[in-house]
Amino acid sequence: MRTIKLENQGQIWILTLQRPEALNALSSEVLSDLAEALDQLEEKPFSECRCLVLTGSGEKAFVAGADIKEISQMNQEESVEFAHKGQKIFSRFEELPFPVIAAVNGFALGGGLELALACDFMIASEKAKLGLPETTLGLIPGFGGTVRLSRSVGLNAAKRIIFTGEMITAVEAQAMGLVSQVVKPEELMATAIKVAETLCARGPVALHQAKKSIFGTFDLEKEEAMEFEAQRFSELFSTSDIREGTAAFLEKRKPAFKGS
Repeated sequence: MRTIKLENQGQIWILTLQRPEALNALSSEVLSDLAEALDQLEEKPFSECRCLVLTGSGEKAFVAGADIKEISQMNQEESVEFAHKGQKIFSRFEELPFPVIAAVNGFALGGGLELALACDFMIASEKAKLGLPETTLGLIPGFGGTVRLSRSVGLNAAKRIIFTGEMITAVEAQAMGLVSQVVKPEELMATAIKVAETLCARGPVALHQAKKSIFGTFDLEKEEAMEFEAQRFSELFSTSDIREGTAAFLEKRKPAFKGS
């Protein structure tokens, strides 16, 4: 993987996009490297991976967007294939069985914000700027931005961000619920790792079922959603983790979850 670095700190894995000369823009090569990284992560058991932190290299950008030079040469058939490729890869981040944190260190624009939206939540540097500027190029977001942003911040806020194409600050993004935490630039990765460590101490199978329930019930009617949640809840009672977690609580000690 030439454009991505994948490394681990214990059960925490860190995926860094490495095209700082192009502000980590999403080319076809980057998307292919992301798919390869996901292949590796999906094969790892909970004993090896319980949380992923996604960030960009350099001080300027998380991901500044798609590669405009590449996009400008596409025809209609090529563009729909490109959109489908990005959508499929980004959806795989949502489907990972463990939490994914976007550590947004700079510009998260266009495809960059769409990638961050596919993560479970964002922690952003005070210097971060976020937006979907596609309309300024005569385009719209094509990697799930119109879908995920409206579900994250509501229709009205999403329409303003998408229609105007303007950037918003990390503080503004936090105020609308798009970003969960804003920190000093030098504290970004340490904060993301600290949150990841907290998640690693939780029941990994429980986190997996929580993700499935959150995503699986979003568009369901209330009663159907409740039943879906009840089924995910009940499945946990076949695991050793629930026995360990409840025993640890009663014995007033920290649980040692195994992810089984």
